[in-house]
Amino acid sequence: MPIKTGQDTAKTRRSLSVNGKSIAYYSIPAAQEAGLGDFSRLPAALKVVLENMLRFEDAGFSVSVDDIKAFGEWASNGGKNPREIAYRPARVLMQDFTGVPAVVDLAAMRDGIKGLGGDAQKINPLNPVDLVIDHSVMIDEFGNPRAFQMNVDREYERNMERYQFLKWGQSAFNNFRVVPPGTGICHQVNLEYLAQTVWTDTDQNGDEVAYPDTLVGTDSHTTMVNGMAVLGWGVGGIEAEAAMLGQPISMLIPEVVGFELTGAMVEGTTGTDLVLKVVEMLREKGVVGKFVEFFGEGLDRLPLADRATIANMAPEYGATCGFFPIDGETLRYMRNTGRDEDRLALVESYAKENGLWRDENYNPIYTDTLSLDMGTIVPAISGPKRPQDYVALTDAKSAFEREMAETFKRPMGKEVAVKGEDYTLESGKVVIASITSCTNTSNPYVMIGAGLVARKAAALGLDRKPWVKTSLAPGSQVVSAYLEAAGLQADLDKIGFNLVGYGCTTCIGNSGPIQKELSEAIAEGDLVATSVLSGNRNFEGRISPDVRANYLASPPLVVVYALAGTMDIDLTSEPIGQDKDGNDVFMKDIWPTQSEIAELVQQTVTREAFQSKYADVFKGDEKWQDVEVPQQETYDWPPTSTYIQNPPYFQGMSPEPGTISNIDGAKVLLILGDMVTTDHISPAGSFATQTPAGKYLTDRQVQPREFNSYGSRRGNHEVMMRGTFANIRIKNEMLDGVEGGYTKGPDGQQTSVYEASMAYQAQGTPLVVFGGEQYGAGSSRDWAAKGTALLGVKAVIAESFERIHRSNLVGMGVIPLEFAGGDTRKSLGLTGDETVSITGLDSVEPLQEVPCTITYADGSEKTITLKCRIDTAPEIEYIENGGVLQYVLRNLAKVG
Repeated sequence: MPIKTGQDTAKTRRSLSVNGKSIAYYSIPAAQEAGLGDFSRLPAALKVVLENMLRFEDAGFSVSVDDIKAFGEWASNGGKNPREIAYRPARVLMQDFTGVPAVVDLAAMRDGIKGLGGDAQKINPLNPVDLVIDHSVMIDEFGNPRAFQMNVDREYERNMERYQFLKWGQSAFNNFRVVPPGTGICHQVNLEYLAQTVWTDTDQNGDEVAYPDTLVGTDSHTTMVNGMAVLGWGVGGIEAEAAMLGQPISMLIPEVVGFELTGAMVEGTTGTDLVLKVVEMLREKGVVGKFVEFFGEGLDRLPLADRATIANMAPEYGATCGFFPIDGETLRYMRNTGRDEDRLALVESYAKENGLWRDENYNPIYTDTLSLDMGTIVPAISGPKRPQDYVALTDAKSAFEREMAETFKRPMGKEVAVKGEDYTLESGKVVIASITSCTNTSNPYVMIGAGLVARKAAALGLDRKPWVKTSLAPGSQVVSAYLEAAGLQADLDKIGFNLVGYGCTTCIGNSGPIQKELSEAIAEGDLVATSVLSGNRNFEGRISPDVRANYLASPPLVVVYALAGTMDIDLTSEPIGQDKDGNDVFMKDIWPTQSEIAELVQQTVTREAFQSKYADVFKGDEKWQDVEVPQQETYDWPPTSTYIQNPPYFQGMSPEPGTISNIDGAKVLLILGDMVTTDHISPAGSFATQTPAGKYLTDRQVQPREFNSYGSRRGNHEVMMRGTFANIRIKNEMLDGVEGGYTKGPDGQQTSVYEASMAYQAQGTPLVVFGGEQYGAGSSRDWAAKGTALLGVKAVIAESFERIHRSNLVGMGVIPLEFAGGDTRKSLGLTGDETVSITGLDSVEPLQEVPCTITYADGSEKTITLKCRIDTAPEIEYIENGGVLQYVLRNLAKVG
């Protein structure tokens, strides 16, 4: 989008000379000289936001001089000034699970604007959008040389309708590029290629202007790129769509928590071990809705790959982002990954001129701080259900036994025969071991480390246990290049870690089926089977329907657990197997030294490898090139498609918005507990034939083998609304001892959530959902809000909300409300038989408290107070319009 400037920003506009070329920029020191505030000790992460205010300070862009001054007040007020601002990121990043519904919405908006008498060409991204297809490959085949090609072939078979649609979008929309399947994971492609740290664009006068590279993404792990000093975070697809259409992101100036890193990592530990401790510490600290910025002398010894690992898991520690300022390591990484030398010179010069450079004098003000000596880090895992459930490796065996007794309430040691095999299965056995996810496969130190573990194990004659499904899914083709250059891929192949694809795979539930006989044995014995993965998410029901306990670990530890085959082992003291001569082999016998790893990284992770693999990043393979699509302005929705359907959001929409209505006589659809994630609300994995989604597909002659996953079906609202609140592990407290997507219908009988919703909607009865703490944690999954809205839910009442999901609910016209005055679903004695009425919404202001009357089944009433989490004035308009996209569409239809 061409940069527009106003009179006030002209005061802060300066020129920078880089390699003999003059480039304009907006100077934070100049703003300070102009008397707009003292910005000298602002954290670098907040200076990026301040620069955004300077650049867009113009009445037409909803930024005022007072918005700029507020940043100086933030510093003088000890790191607090929650003023509402309008922020505009430079670009948008998508992956295909969240990107397909976003493009569906854009296509539907083109139809919608024509229905309002507007111009379809007004529905075009104004900011650059990159969509990386990385979520669709599934691990059907593994452990053999054919696995990669067979999985790719199945991916195209399953997803051709989606890929045709995305390729149509690439041709139909401006500023929209697609990175084809088989290239890598969006966050790793962003880190290794797309991100520039300092971006450039041309303003309306034709002048080149430099400014910080910023973005929002439709995946929560967009935060990964903060490791390279690129400010970015995940938003829901609907919020991203609004941003790409020119709508600012309404946000409060955040608090910034400083996390000091000191010391250095010790022998035997990895960046994964470090990030798992950071996640535990920051979850305990409480950083939801805040920026975290890392500082301290420890950064001088922390490679950017480890920084990116820490930044990647910001959603797991609850922060908006985990930011690392620009320094010499930033430049070293950019050079090594093939960035242009002129870009490096610009990044260094710009960062030093505009106060974004970290050196020994960097000493910002933070809202709060905490500190960690990296020398205290020990090998660790996290699980079995949450990323913040940190377990030191020395305690892993006892912790699992404790989980069996306290969480799963099952005995240890119960053995079940596996049909046709000469081994038995018992709780704790690892049935999935996967090196997966951008979190760790972007880090050559842990990937080379995993390869060396495999080399040493294979040399001793060790192999994966036969019940373990092993897989290697790197986040980019560069990983394969350096593993092959080091000769390590052959070693990984020997113990079953063959390449299965370039994508998220197990981390987002695309682990594929395990052996049928194993699945039957697990069900027969009601066993707690386990998975170990190098990912960032291990929520219930996410990884595999056969697995109850999921553990996050470094890639080298994933390999070790595949060799051991069980969680019921102390890897620090017990043997993991026997060598060719029958001697015990311990983990320490196959664990590489840091110097071994560093030597191979230095030899094989080269600038040339990055430049070669990213030379034709948008071209794709022959399969992608052969995908044919029509060249037309609007999409011709195939009526028989079970992947892509025209959603109902804009159909029959009136030119003018309505008003916010009070909620009268609502019934309760679900009562949910603490930490209900977006995986619980809108699962991404597989589903069975007896589910509402499965019935929908079988009614349309889709065979179960072709069901694919909820994630791949996100372009079809009919499938997705049937899958809402349908996670196999979700627990509705309205029902006793029942797991899965069930509730009570209008007749009081147990039925599916979807069927109950349809029955209530047929009666014209509004619905509410009750929840506990951290409602909507996890992925930035817009369908968790879209599905909620389509089921007829008018409000969600919880103890607290995670940032992205709260925003998504508002973006879909669903009102989020928090208990006030100490009330909870438990203290109120809710059973689901109540009727709920909420008043004061028809005149609501941001963050206003409103009364809620609960009528119990016996006729008694109780009035409580709720805090309305419509946080900003623009959000009130979104609710009045029925959602943010309806708001944008109406405004665009009125222009020109």
